[in-house]
Amino acid sequence: MSSSMIEFLVLAGIALFVGWRLFVTLGQDQGPPDGRDRSPTPAPNPTPMTTANAGGADVVELRPSFTGPAAAGMEAIYEVDNSFDPRSFMQGARAAYEMIVAAYGRGDRETLKPLLDTDVYEAWDAAIAEREVTGAEGLQLLRIRKTEIVDASLAADGMARVTVHYEAELGDGETTTKASEDWTFMRQTSSSDPNWILDDVDTAE
Repeated sequence: MSSSMIEFLVLAGIALFVGWRLFVTLGQDQGPPDGRDRSPTPAPNPTPMTTANAGGADVVELRPSFTGPAAAGMEAIYEVDNSFDPRSFMQGARAAYEMIVAAYGRGDRETLKPLLDTDVYEAWDAAIAEREVTGAEGLQLLRIRKTEIVDASLAADGMARVTVHYEAELGDGETTTKASEDWTFMRQTSSSDPNWILDDVDTAE
């Protein structure tokens, strides 16, 4: 047998021995060492509020974040109504603006009445009646440019009010008008009815 063949066999034997030792040491996963966990470290979560349910287990509730000029008022509303959440409220306020402006533009009193406080409805009803006499076209919503909560309060009787500033573009098919208004929505926090109604409309500067 040549010396090169002998050298090859020796190297092959060394390789097999090293491979076998690696398999014995690493090839069978027996789990992480005692006291260690291979799971990735979880990201920190916001500090939750926890309350105990009837079964004794903790129920995690994330407290909404109240910021901006209306923060104190929103905090007061939340203290008596834990379902109040600024983000959910704003989604509803945007949808309400779209629905109310559209209904007013087409003179749909049936849709408007349950969404408006009595004095607001009476004023808008009179404006619709005047349009019907003159034949003027109602403005339609083209787009909402901005929405934000600018004020919030809780009265002693539990009536919550939240004012939303809207900037929008309205049109009648020929001309476009920019609207800048503050709409105040109200809701009795002691009521089981979760709906807010439009209590006041002011033109913003």
